[in-house]
Amino acid sequence: MILLLTSYGAMAQTADKNPDAWVKSKIWAPNLKINIYADVNSAEFKHQYENNKATWDKVFAFLADSAKLASLPGGTYPIEDKNAYAIITEAPSKTPEAAKWEAHRKYIDLQYVINGEEKIGVAPLASATVTEPYDEKKDSAHYTADGKYYTATPAEFYLFFPSDAHRPNLKVDGFDVVKKLVIKIMLVN
Repeated sequence: MILLLTSYGAMAQTADKNPDAWVKSKIWAPNLKINIYADVNSAEFKHQYENNKATWDKVFAFLADSAKLASLPGGTYPIEDKNAYAIITEAPSKTPEAAKWEAHRKYIDLQYVINGEEKIGVAPLASATVTEPYDEKKDSAHYTADGKYYTATPAEFYLFFPSDAHRPNLKVDGFDVVKKLVIKIMLVN
């Protein structure tokens, strides 16, 4: 028992100093069965979580209730005032011509496919070119970019920070309609 507690203590100390170890430890949501995608910006995630823990804990509690997510109809759901809210959609995915690169300044996007599959592109915002300037009311701007693509499934979720341009909702063959959750989490500086 003492050895186990000592090992856990050492792991917690490593996670405190190393953002990648912190993300892998899942100390931020130990009961969440869904994984986070491998290339998340660990340092930014750790910073945002530690500076807004109460909100993030509510976000992960909402995300963890898979039975509830599966049964909720499309719409907007409050999580914590303006600090976090959820949007559920059930809609066709987009062709590459229709899917735009986007980025936000006020909110972090947590994106999770509840049912189905879609492709999601991610690129550093610094390497993207603005095609539609930032609209404060919509909290978004659009871009062109070259990025890395992932197949989003119900096994993992994605976090996109203001430094990430992302291109969600790209069609995967065999999945015409995708049920998806986007949680908007207020950015903490």
